[in-house]
Amino acid sequence: MSRRLVIIGLALILLLAATGTSGASSSSSGSQDTTVLDWNRHAVEALINAPAAPVPGAGQSPPVAMLQLAMVQGAVYDAVNMIHRGYEPYLGDLPNAPRWASKQAAVATAAHHVLVGLGIAPVPPLAPAVITRLDGLYADALAGIANGAAKTAGIAAGAAAAAAMLEERTGDGRFVPFTFDVGDGAGEWRPTSGVNDPFAWVANVEPFVMKKTSQFRTDGPLDVESRAYAREYGEVKDYGGNGTTTPTLRTMGQTATAMFFTANPAEMYNRTFRTIAEDRDLSLVRQARLFATLNLAGADALIGCWDDKAATTFWRPITAIHEGDNDGNPRTAGDGNWNSLIPSPPYPDHPSGYNCITGAFMNAAKSFFGRDGVAFTLVKITPGQLDVTRDYTRFTDVVEDTIDARIWLGIHFRTPDVQGAELGRDVAGWLSEHFLEPQ
Repeated sequence: MSRRLVIIGLALILLLAATGTSGASSSSSGSQDTTVLDWNRHAVEALINAPAAPVPGAGQSPPVAMLQLAMVQGAVYDAVNMIHRGYEPYLGDLPNAPRWASKQAAVATAAHHVLVGLGIAPVPPLAPAVITRLDGLYADALAGIANGAAKTAGIAAGAAAAAAMLEERTGDGRFVPFTFDVGDGAGEWRPTSGVNDPFAWVANVEPFVMKKTSQFRTDGPLDVESRAYAREYGEVKDYGGNGTTTPTLRTMGQTATAMFFTANPAEMYNRTFRTIAEDRDLSLVRQARLFATLNLAGADALIGCWDDKAATTFWRPITAIHEGDNDGNPRTAGDGNWNSLIPSPPYPDHPSGYNCITGAFMNAAKSFFGRDGVAFTLVKITPGQLDVTRDYTRFTDVVEDTIDARIWLGIHFRTPDVQGAELGRDVAGWLSEHFLEPQ
């Protein structure tokens, strides 16, 4: 009933906004409209930047930020599509807006309203400084659009899409306390830094496109007593050590690849696709669909990934190698002094979250553009240091690198990396086949 009342109210808003003459179109002419890209950047900054950064943000971890980004980009897509009407809506019961409504006003309003509306218990709101900045950006965006019926109708469409998204995601499991099980037997996960992931609740969040959190559950970890496990154990032991207290066979090039992919994937991949969208001169409508596709796939890949982690609770390589003489496998020689190149994250090994999101983004992009062969550059930005770049000619080549990188960092076995990437690929494929289709 609550959902129906919201939609009825939004339909009335749009009906009132549609009265009067349409006025001049507010779309830009002669150059690409980057409103969607601008608000994707604003959203990423607001959610991911550290609170003390020059542009302050919420400092959210990738799994948490991806959930909120999916909400923002889903609402932006619906707001634009309410006007354009060329694709299936994400939330199917939204009313149409006038075709002459300002898409720029719709985008800015949808993104802004979702971001500032996140504080519905138990989800914490963004900090006042972040909201103040978003309010200023929104005011500037609207000031750049000519007043008139088109602007009014666009604002109404954006507000409708944002309200529907916030209503849809209220009570979806975000920030509801949950912890991963801890064990002490062979193969059972135990915290490597004394911390049990405070965001383990991602495992129980209602999916955006999947039927259920376990829809693409992986085959699971290898048997710790198997030869296959011993081979992967030896690989990460040989190539994932820190090279200081623990010897490593890792080359300088492999170390460079490993360290490159310590960048926040939600930030780096969204930034990368903003550049791709500009380089390929995507229209505002296609931008909205691209970023909804990427971030909805990324969010569900991480929900499925955390669901899988909760189901398997498999130990990290550092624990496995320290306990190698006690795992029941005669082929795994233990080393109590072994240390990984970087510290292990505070959640189970299987599957790899970085590869879940990478598999989702890169395969969603492959589906969106209709081919894998697209040239682009990933850029890792580290404040106070020179940017590092990696050039690619295929989306899925990134997946191959992130699989290897997590092993060379010493924080994952190979099977969790491969299966994580497959989980992300499967989510992207499901979304491509069942959501946001042309109509």
